[in-house]
Amino acid sequence: MATIERFEELEVWKTARKLTNRVYEHTQQEPFAKDFGLRDQIQRASVSVMSNIAEGFESRTQSIFVDHLGRARGSAGEVRAQLYVASDQGYLSDAEFEATYDLADKASRQLFRLIQYLESKPNCLPRPGETRVREKSGEYQINLDTPE
Repeated sequence: MATIERFEELEVWKTARKLTNRVYEHTQQEPFAKDFGLRDQIQRASVSVMSNIAEGFESRTQSIFVDHLGRARGSAGEVRAQLYVASDQGYLSDAEFEATYDLADKASRQLFRLIQYLESKPNCLPRPGETRVREKSGEYQINLDTPE
């Protein structure tokens, strides 16, 4: 696996972002937009996939990262279940359901493979106290002589 320095570089995070954008597109359309409970829940679940990947990546340890990936996978499953409800209520066409379901399923499969990889290599991430995110070196300058 290539060295990843930012969660935005993870393919699974990119998939989760596409999923979230697709969910928001669908939930802004009538009549889906008026089903406040389902709309809000599926939006939260899709955002949770992205957020848990990011939060886990930025965490202190590999085990916490894996735990967050598991939570993200659970949220991807939740999105898939809610897509069935949306489809059953006539909020999505068959094509919209299939395309969005496929993204949620892809994210789930990617998460599963990433979890398997990390669990097979228990020391592949930095040790506590080390960081995955690196600041680019550079100086910060403040000019105190400029008028406000």
